[in-house]
Order: sequence, then structure tokens, then C-alpha cells
Amino acid sequence: MQIEELKSFVADKADDMKAHDIIELDVREKSTFTQYMLVCSGNSKQHVRSIAKHVATEAKRADIRPLGMEGEDFGEWVLVDFGEVILHVMVEEQRDLYQLEKLWQK
Repeated sequence: MQIEELKSFVADKADDMKAHDIIELDVREKSTFTQYMLVCSGNSKQHVRSIAKHVATEAKRADIRPLGMEGEDFGEWVLVDFGEVILHVMVEEQRDLYQLEKLWQK
């Protein structure tokens, strides 16, 4: 799967679970470990976990293997790593605190 297709796939699957404020960050010039980050929010810890799990499950069904998933135990911020694309699913409080959009857009 091409990177544009992967970004669209991940965003679409997060949207399936009613993730909100989905944004794409192009970090190719700033990162050596990924090319794009997708950041979205869930309404609660359970919602965040459900979004991340749905994206990972649907990816596996499409024969896309996530390299890893972190943060499921706490559910405030779950990261799903697809290599060239990383999905960050966060509760609003964590998203406001860490402000990944500002950090990576500088």
C-alpha cells in the first residue's frame, strides 16, 4: 500500500469510530522515524482505546501489520505505529497538554 493510501486508510478507520479533529502532520523534514503523523481525539479513555483498536484490527484485515501499539493500558494517549505513518489518539486533556500539532509544525 502506498503512503497516501495508508494515510487515507488510517484516517478513514479512525473516522469510522467517530474520532474528531483528525489532522495530518508532515514530518518528513523533521523526523527520521516516520513521515507522517495523524493526530485525533476521542471523548474518553474507552473511546480512545476503541478508536486505536479498530484502526489496528481493520489494518490487519487489510493485510497491513502495525509495528506496534502503545498506551492501551491507560487510554489517555494511544499510539499506533505503521512505520511511515503513526496514529496518535488522545483524550482532549492530553492533546491540549502536549500540543503535538504545535511541536511538529514548527
